[in-house]
Amino acid sequence: MHATTIKKLLLLFISAFMLIISHASSLRFHYINSHNFTTKTSAASSSSSSSAAHRSRNPSLALVHRDAITGATYPSRRHAVLDRVGRDNARAEYLVRRLSPTYLPTDLGSEVVSGLDEGSGEYFVRVGVGSPPTEQYLVVDSGSDVIWVQCKPCLQCYAQADPLFDPASSTTFSGVSCGSAICRMLSSSWCGDAGRCQYEVSYGDGSYTKGVLALETLTFGGTAVEGVAIGCGNRNHGLFVGAAGLLGLGWGPMSLVGQLGGAAGGAFSYCLASRGPGSNADAGSLVLGRSEAVPEGAVWVPLVRNPQAPSFYYVGLSGIGVGDERLPLEAGLFQLSDDGAGGVVMDTGTAVTRLRQEAYAALRDAFAGAVGALPRAPGVSLLDTCYDLSGYTSVRVPTVSFYFDEGATLTLPARNLLVEVDGGIYCLAFAPSSSGLSILGNIQQEGIQITVDSANGFIGFGPNTC
Repeated sequence: MHATTIKKLLLLFISAFMLIISHASSLRFHYINSHNFTTKTSAASSSSSSSAAHRSRNPSLALVHRDAITGATYPSRRHAVLDRVGRDNARAEYLVRRLSPTYLPTDLGSEVVSGLDEGSGEYFVRVGVGSPPTEQYLVVDSGSDVIWVQCKPCLQCYAQADPLFDPASSTTFSGVSCGSAICRMLSSSWCGDAGRCQYEVSYGDGSYTKGVLALETLTFGGTAVEGVAIGCGNRNHGLFVGAAGLLGLGWGPMSLVGQLGGAAGGAFSYCLASRGPGSNADAGSLVLGRSEAVPEGAVWVPLVRNPQAPSFYYVGLSGIGVGDERLPLEAGLFQLSDDGAGGVVMDTGTAVTRLRQEAYAALRDAFAGAVGALPRAPGVSLLDTCYDLSGYTSVRVPTVSFYFDEGATLTLPARNLLVEVDGGIYCLAFAPSSSGLSILGNIQQEGIQITVDSANGFIGFGPNTC
């Protein structure tokens, strides 16, 4: 279709996303408004989401993006994107190193966490620590297990947005003995003063936390949970962007979901708010508990366990489609090998989805061919497929579909495919991986209710949006 024809098209709004079985879809292209890069959710979907939120009685927390905490401002959107891409590269490269079969941790404690390179602290939640609760911002990390906060007395601490937690002011703080089973669950722990369990967790960028392991009450959205094992860090160093610590939601026993067990039903859900122009950056949510977190009507995909990195959530991806064409990719291209190489990991700390180089090249070429005569723009850092849409009211772009094992399909709309890097300049939000590992990033997850049923080994997409 010629550019002059595209300019005359009426703006067609579509639902925010579709979740389908692979043979059930006929909609393969979207029309997007290039001046206000948003899509309108249907009335039925909006009503459903609103009713579900109203009925929810389980802990529900607002997921806040890091920019809202740090108050970061940029001279232009391009500067903001370049900063985000810089963090993104650091995070992706850390995951490539961490999830490599040849990975050798510099410290035993790093075997149970994903690491907080610059890019991993993208989303925060507000949690009450202790009794009475002291409100703290914690980084949400779905690849980490250990929960920790900075504590008084602090021998070495980085700057955080909230006052330091003081265990002496909490009536429910109780140090864990070094002979306890929970202390032995940590790879890097030892006996300290008065027989208390000491811990250390190191991260890939040189960041770390050291202190006392304790049982404490955590309050989530008004719901108090007693006896949660947390690290009370007295020596902490690193790039934690103002957070008081970390809330681990990984697949291991020391994560919040692992510790809650039957209390949470081994499940949680999250919805990352769209970060595009015209969106509400503070509208994300994290819900704990099976009764509310596991919705009816979701498309379920089996989780894949990597024995070399058991805290991470992998999914079985069998193929990718652009428009109405499935890309001709080698069978088993995204498979996780027996030694832990390759595979596809879900990660909220990575923004731009990384694909194996041959898969990315096929996706890029098919996308470029489908949009036809749209004017190209120079690439921006790792984003090499960009378009100048400043002269358009609306444009026609293809959908991109992920085909998962056992037949489920996730079809993404334009807002999950393109990111605005400057006035009217949009780039495809995918990039080639530097290894065999593929990463499903947060831009492709935005606006979709995602449910992790770690107890049964499934991840769900939809049916609601945010």
